[in-house]
Amino acid sequence: QVQLVESGGGLVQAGGSLRLSCAASGRTFSGYVMGWFRQAPGKEREFVAAIRWSGGSTYYADSVKGRFTISRDNAKNTVYLQMNSLKPEDTAVYYCAAKYTVVIVTTSYDYWGQGTQVTVSS
Repeated sequence: QVQLVESGGGLVQAGGSLRLSCAASGRTFSGYVMGWFRQAPGKEREFVAAIRWSGGSTYYADSVKGRFTISRDNAKNTVYLQMNSLKPEDTAVYYCAAKYTVVIVTTSYDYWGQGTQVTVSS
């Protein structure tokens, strides 16, 4: 059974940084794409970033491009989201997700973590 456990959320001032982690377990993820999504209060969940576990190619939403970086550590089976220059509008619950696919997609992920809260104060 796939398990995704996020950590690293918290409260930060605008302009600050946070690094989210997603510990993945339950299978080999070499054929997977790992994604980060977020959901702000009263809004729909939105795609943030994704990475192919094999090869490491990445894709970002325009709203975070240049500020956020997604990466993975194969040895630790962990995916990271480094968030810099945070803005109040980045405030949301951030979710890690996994999908068995050879191409990066922004929807229809198969597995989800429980989420971690990120709050950016102005």
